[in-house]
Amino acid sequence: MDELVTARLVLHPMTVAEAERVVAGSPGGGARWAAGYPTDGDVLAARRFLRTCADTGDPGPFGNYEIRLRPDGRAIGGVGFHGPADAEGTVTIGYGLVPSARGSGYASEALRALLRLARSRGITRVKGDADHDNLASHHVMTAAGMRPAGQDERVTYFETAWTPAPTPPPARR
Repeated sequence: MDELVTARLVLHPMTVAEAERVVAGSPGGGARWAAGYPTDGDVLAARRFLRTCADTGDPGPFGNYEIRLRPDGRAIGGVGFHGPADAEGTVTIGYGLVPSARGSGYASEALRALLRLARSRGITRVKGDADHDNLASHHVMTAAGMRPAGQDERVTYFETAWTPAPTPPPARR
């Protein structure tokens, strides 16, 4: 799987070995981690990724990505899919940054790259959610092009959807 590169970031597809290091809290392998990485959310995402790999194999482009700064390669958070698309072409995303990296637009930049990837792979809808009081996360999703799509007693749901590309007509003989 290729890295996704943005103006300021590299979204590095996580490997099983890297996910195991995140769960263990030990960078190893020459990895560079910003202070506070991995967060609890990164550890939960790495565990989910490892379960998926063990149950059904590597989810390919619909796995986890470490968010790294382009200038020095330091990991500052994670972004990724909760798994492959469902039968309707829908995926769910999640993301998070270490506290020192928040407020700089990195999460929105990373999420926009993930949305472009999803669309390029034929995904028709991307969903996410955030607690009602997590206004920063609401802003991240709206800045990346997602829109509110409902709420329950705990969270506000966001989504973006695209019309599937039309199937070309069969060639004439």
